Amino acid sequence: MNPATSANQKPRRGRPPKADRQFVDTRQALIRSGLEVLTETGYLAAGIDAVIKNIAVPKGSFYHCFKSKEAFGLAVLAAYGDYFAHKLDKFLLDDAMPPLERMAAFVRDAGQGMEKYQFRRGCLVGNLLQEAPLLPEAFPQRLQTILAAWEARVARCLHEARAAGTIASDTSPEALAQVFWIGWEGAVMRARLVQSAAPLNQYWDFFAHTMMTITPAQDGDSADNSLQTRNTQS
Repeated sequence: MNPATSANQKPRRGRPPKADRQFVDTRQALIRSGLEVLTETGYLAAGIDAVIKNIAVPKGSFYHCFKSKEAFGLAVLAAYGDYFAHKLDKFLLDDAMPPLERMAAFVRDAGQGMEKYQFRRGCLVGNLLQEAPLLPEAFPQRLQTILAAWEARVARCLHEARAAGTIASDTSPEALAQVFWIGWEGAVMRARLVQSAAPLNQYWDFFAHTMMTITPAQDGDSADNSLQTRNTQS
């Protein structure tokens, strides 16, 4: 190639070539279908046929976009992690509400979302956590990374609650955030079992009450007293 001719060539402008657009569109459609299937069935029981049936594409198109089911599952998990992080930001960064009310709003929205799909769909991360020992080795670390990102968002909100005096000054927002997600995934599974958002609300009521009844550590108490609750005996 003539270097002078190459230097004078202008970069392509406008929309990408049709073939590239079709590849991206098909890939995104497969991921969306995967989100529907995997939030219902998890990874191990999910079949490629169910994924492509939703969007009526040939199996060859699937393997053109993803080299394996594992690669597909990781792409779906990444998309879900990003989607849910955005949802958390929508609620937990809303300065129009006090911190704990933001978390309560998130809980209500989650319940409404489950009701919308007749409780067939759960949390993809929760589904995969149950399957973790049997998943390909790349999945557990990805799950931990996503959970850490979610915990950081809740912890940031709880730091604001602590600064506002809503929860005790010596509590650990990070420890509470970890506890929140441990319990939350169980509440989601229970909600699917009983076909009701009640377990989500019950869990939040318990968690919020516990946070607001934690008392500051007294002299002589254990250094790690962040989750100690007030003695209610008279």
